[in-house]
Amino acid sequence: MTSLLPSQKSVIVRGSGPGLLLAHGAGSDIEDSYGPVLENLAARRTVIGPDYPGSGNNPLQDLPLTLDRLADHIVESAVQSGVHSFAISGFSLGTTVAVRAAVRHPERVTALVLSAGFARPNARLKLVVDTWRALGAPDGDSRVLASYLSLVVGGARWLDARSHEEVEEQLALFSAGMPPGTDAQLALFDGIDVRADLARIAVPVLVVSPLGDLLTTPVHSRELADGIPGARLATLDCGHAIAAERPAEWAALITEFLDSVGG
Repeated sequence: MTSLLPSQKSVIVRGSGPGLLLAHGAGSDIEDSYGPVLENLAARRTVIGPDYPGSGNNPLQDLPLTLDRLADHIVESAVQSGVHSFAISGFSLGTTVAVRAAVRHPERVTALVLSAGFARPNARLKLVVDTWRALGAPDGDSRVLASYLSLVVGGARWLDARSHEEVEEQLALFSAGMPPGTDAQLALFDGIDVRADLARIAVPVLVVSPLGDLLTTPVHSRELADGIPGARLATLDCGHAIAAERPAEWAALITEFLDSVGG
């Protein structure tokens, strides 16, 4: 494997029991994508959460990012952490990383949970990502970017229930800056297409579809579930940011599914 992993400082390892490897979203990191559910997941499993290059404590490297390298990167992170077989939970971009990891390393992967994900960006998702990248350019307005991300990441019902002060707090968080690897991670959307990988997956799979997701809309989850033999499809009444809106329900779906299939 071609390693993108500089050190174990960029990997979260918590809990004990069967392995559960996490793959986070683009422009994010493990704490951002999974933070509110880490404790619940680690109560039953050894959770390994590596940050991609350019996210969290993992600096962006000279090697170009590819889906294969990210898949190898997360698998190598688990192996270096002493966990040699594991289920993978992928969120958003991490669903494609998880699918590719299962195809490239079938001897290690025991199950998949694919949440708020996609097999390939359709025209709408490409438009969302292209706008994100344009607003995130060095000369862009950070508050405008923060407002845009708040509107596409948060579910409408969840945002409607927020006070002005809560929205301002979220805008301040987003305005503080995206991870340095954000644009390189978003650039992957130009060529991602794992549809041919789906039929090759031979482990139990749960696809989690947030019904109010405006970023990766439910049509993408249905495409994943339809393409993977025997995949189960579950829904959550929330937007894209599942960990913020429905952490307990999401953790329960992941845990109960993995318990049921021995993953």
